[in-house]
Amino acid sequence: MFHDFTQDLPASLSVVRTKRRSGTIWYAGAMLFIALMATSSAESAPDTALIMRQHPGTSFQTDRNTPFHSDAKASHTVAAPTKRTEHLSDPNQLESLFNTESLSALLNRRDDALRERDLSAGYFVPAQAFGNLVPQVAPARTWLAKRGYTFQFAYKGEALANVSGGLSKGMSYAHELTLVNNFDLGKLLGLNGWILHGVLMERAGRQISFDHVGERRILLSEVYSLSGHMAAHLADFYVEKSFRHNSININLGRLTLTHTYGTSLLLCTFMIQCSAPVGIKSVQGWSVYPKATWGGTIRLRPTRDLTLRTGVYASSVLTSNPSGWAWGSEKQTGVMLPIELTWEPFIGPRKLPGHYKLGFGHDTSGFTDMIGSVPSSMALRYAVQRPQARDTFYIEADQMIYRSHGLHQMAGGYLMAGYIHNTPQVSVFSDQFYVGTSLLGIIPFRPLDRFGVMYSYYQISKRLTLGQHLLQDAGLPFPTGVNGPQTHTATLEAYYGVPIMPGLLFQPSFEYQMRPGETSVIPNATVIGIKVIGNL
Repeated sequence: MFHDFTQDLPASLSVVRTKRRSGTIWYAGAMLFIALMATSSAESAPDTALIMRQHPGTSFQTDRNTPFHSDAKASHTVAAPTKRTEHLSDPNQLESLFNTESLSALLNRRDDALRERDLSAGYFVPAQAFGNLVPQVAPARTWLAKRGYTFQFAYKGEALANVSGGLSKGMSYAHELTLVNNFDLGKLLGLNGWILHGVLMERAGRQISFDHVGERRILLSEVYSLSGHMAAHLADFYVEKSFRHNSININLGRLTLTHTYGTSLLLCTFMIQCSAPVGIKSVQGWSVYPKATWGGTIRLRPTRDLTLRTGVYASSVLTSNPSGWAWGSEKQTGVMLPIELTWEPFIGPRKLPGHYKLGFGHDTSGFTDMIGSVPSSMALRYAVQRPQARDTFYIEADQMIYRSHGLHQMAGGYLMAGYIHNTPQVSVFSDQFYVGTSLLGIIPFRPLDRFGVMYSYYQISKRLTLGQHLLQDAGLPFPTGVNGPQTHTATLEAYYGVPIMPGLLFQPSFEYQMRPGETSVIPNATVIGIKVIGNL
């Protein structure tokens, strides 16, 4: 998505075959374990059909990403201790295995706040554009929901113009049309508690990073790439079920990892870091939307303030299967094993929420050394290392610093920061850190407008830089899109989101990239533009 991923493939077909066989065994065994563990507790699962009857017209996929409607839920935050049966009818709440707290008990011993359920694969439902443009469809939605089907249809368009620096002045436009389908298999087939999710989308347009800025590794426009310009690209397609009185949740099928790991609603108010930071989503194993892969995730809450998620996924080149339908064409090179622990404290008398994530991912694929092809005259001094697995470590944090117009988790201003590290020998970006803020209602009489600004720094792998220096010293050409030894780059992004009406968001944006192309050859680029989100 951000670079030539052919350099990430194993050095020989024999390595690929070996990794595929071992990866398949790991993957199949882990999936069997998850399925057996979950099925053994199926009898204790809550009746999801009953939940849907209690909330007619409710879309599981939508509600998880529409925090503007959660004031009523947040009103439970004064209860202490929380009763385990209190939230069983709430499809957005995952019950804790143990009715206690971890570190949060040291912050506030009297209050126990409601912990919002972790994000499922579904950030693309436009939470910023809450509501619907066509409320007249509501009766039809309710009728369909009672019979087991809910949906969301959304448009997201981004028009960006490079006004100074970069390669040239000019404008690029890209858009995304997304249809999210949710089938309650309890109502449709009698499989109580099982939900089938399917996502179809269409992307079209051009990427300003390539056209005018001269950046090939970081996308300055979010809704571009990996869709194959298909009229109906198949993204996520998976089943979901909760077990043990809604305390364990599983997703199985074709999923995108960055909808579950390393993501947040706050990150997706920005363009560059949505759906996850660049250091995560540019890596093969972390399949980024709309690139889905076979696998599954199990999620649980050990205590009321901790969420643990882990899974097993097939790893394949991000650019394979651009339509989303040609599953047999994907060449699996290994297995991705992610795990993430989230601490969600509520601080102070106003119960300001925070989300502190510690994550790790291990991709068993054999990735080639980023040093590349060493000139023969230097081969004895600089040896190419054999292919190896890739590890990713990340820590992300956001903390609300004030409340404004509501009790839900998006009703206020946040500070946020994060750090990502990848195995340098086999990764383009070895490190990334970011810091930013997202503030609600900072202008009088505009209580629902949101302002955000984020700075991010990206460090290129020293092995990649070394390989490019060797090419330069030997008088050999650089790869396509590279104009010198690459070292680092940085981006600054700011936006001001204005909800025009229910279901419609208008968001002017500003982006500034330092050292486009990760060198000092191309002048720093200034990009301005507009993002529009519409929700039918």
